[in-house]
Order: sequence, then C-alpha cells, then structure tokens
Amino acid sequence: MPELHGDELHPSYIGIPTYLGTPFAVNSKELKSMNADIAIIGAPVDMGVGNRPGARFGPRAIRQADYWPKPGKAANLYHLNLEVAPLAELNVVDFGDANCPPMSLEKSHEAVEAKVTQALDAGAIPIVLGGDLSITWPSATAVAKKYGYGKVGMVHFDAHADTRDSSYGDVLIGHGSPMRRLIESGAIPGKNFIQIGLRGPWPGPADLKWMKEQGMRWHLMAEIEEKGFDSVLEMAIKEALDGPDKLYISVDVDVMDPAYAPATGTPEPGGISSLELLRAIRKIVLSKGMVGMDVVEVSPVYDQPGDITAQAAHRCVYEAISALAKNKSLGK
Repeated sequence: MPELHGDELHPSYIGIPTYLGTPFAVNSKELKSMNADIAIIGAPVDMGVGNRPGARFGPRAIRQADYWPKPGKAANLYHLNLEVAPLAELNVVDFGDANCPPMSLEKSHEAVEAKVTQALDAGAIPIVLGGDLSITWPSATAVAKKYGYGKVGMVHFDAHADTRDSSYGDVLIGHGSPMRRLIESGAIPGKNFIQIGLRGPWPGPADLKWMKEQGMRWHLMAEIEEKGFDSVLEMAIKEALDGPDKLYISVDVDVMDPAYAPATGTPEPGGISSLELLRAIRKIVLSKGMVGMDVVEVSPVYDQPGDITAQAAHRCVYEAISALAKNKSLGK
C-alpha cells in the first residue's frame, strides 16, 4: 500500500487535518524552506467574546469542513468559475496554530502577532482562522508593521462595527473593540477602514461619532438593499485603497444571515448570503489582491447539521486562495 501522505488520493477524514490537506510546517524555519506563498494559521482564541463562546474550536472546524479527497499535493482541486487549479499555482502551507494560552487574551494576542510575523518574514501571505474577532487586532497589526503603518487598507465584513472603546467595564481588547484599537494605533488609517454589512442595535451615537471623526466609512445592510451588493462593493474597494496600495480582508461570519451562519457568537438576522460573501471575496482579490486575511467567529458547537457555518468560512478562504492563484496564472 502507498504511504498515507504520499501523492495518492485519500478521503478527507483520514490523516492530519490541515487546510485542504496541504503540507504542514512545524516552525518558521521549516515554513521558509518550503517557499510558501500562503500560510494558513489557526488562532484558537475566544476569551474576548461577550456572548456565546466556542470560537477557540473554530480553526479546527474550518480546516475539517470539506469533503474533498486529499492527495499529497492536492493539485487536483479545480475552481470552476475561475478555471484554475489553485494548489497547482500556489504553494499553500498549513503553519499550524498560534500558541494561545486559554487563560490569557493578552498572551494569546502576542502569540498571534508573532505567528503572523513569522509567516510574513517567510514571504507568505497569512490567512488566519479564528478564533474570536479580537485576533484581527494582532493579525492586522503584524501585516501593517510589515508594509508600514498607514499603507494597508482594510475591507471588514461584519454585522457589527466593533469600535467600542471598552466592553463590560474596562475590557479594552475584547471582540467588540479590535477595530478601534487598530485605528488608534495608526496601523490602519481610519479613512481606509471600510466596513460592509453593518446592522442591528449598535454602534450607538457615541461610537458612530468617534467613527466619523476617524474618517471611517461603512456600508449598512440597508444601503446594500437599496444600491445592490456589487455597487457597494465597488465603492468599498475604492475607499479602502484611497491612499494605501495594500489590502487586508477581515471576515466575521456574522456578516451572513444566521440562515447561512448560525454558529457564531453574536448572530444578527438580516445579513447577506454565503453566495454573496464568497463572490465578494473573489471579486476583491481578483481586482486588488491582498496581503493578509482573517476569517473569525466560527463557534462550531452552535452549528446546524452539516456544519454550514464552518463550510462557509472554509470556502471564504478557498475563494481568496483561488483568486490569488488566478492572478498568478495571468501574470498579475
């Protein structure tokens, strides 16, 4: 019999559960030796949540959320819309999880930033699997340090702005505040911090006032309904890159309606569909590329039969990788 991790096909439920069955790098030295184009990083953190916990199990659920056979090189995967075999074009490596101690959000953030920095230093584009949204702060900070503060714009898909100054007293680094911390630090300019899909009962007047003072721009679900998603997306891309030439994408799965993503800490009815989100990610990366990404707030314990939230999150990453692969095949 051939070796399990050779080039022969084997079922998705057999072997080490890396993302898409890609090779695994134990440390930064190994990652660099593998000449990775993309590094998949888990951030198993949920100490920052204010409602339903469980996102620490998100990275593993996302990695396992496909049924596709796993060859050693996984080069047989083919994206029908883009007409590209993404893992034949790009060297994708699973860089494992950041070493996040379950009792310390601060140390977990340090670990995430260090892990993302290692991926960047190895020449790879980091794609971080959350974990709660608080991990966007260290992840995007590492990317901004690599390319320069003020030189990276962000498109943030979310039902919530996450720009609170603090939550539940003096908690400054929970999942309701990371975007405020990113802007306050100067890592991402306020005017190039673009949010899509906001709805629900907050932010309130005080936070909205602060957001306007920073020059932030956001697109409510009501605007998407009125103008259409494609029109809003075009505006968001231009706004994010109005100055910076690099783009970071952050996806909180609660941007989707709970019909498509029930397994999240703060579900909010009235969101976009998984189809709209996947198409948006594909369009952004095809047109402008990206230098980093995170997909957060998958809490598998609340998923419906079929793991539909983890499946959607998994495909968000797959769309981004496929679009990058298409760009490479076209010499972009």
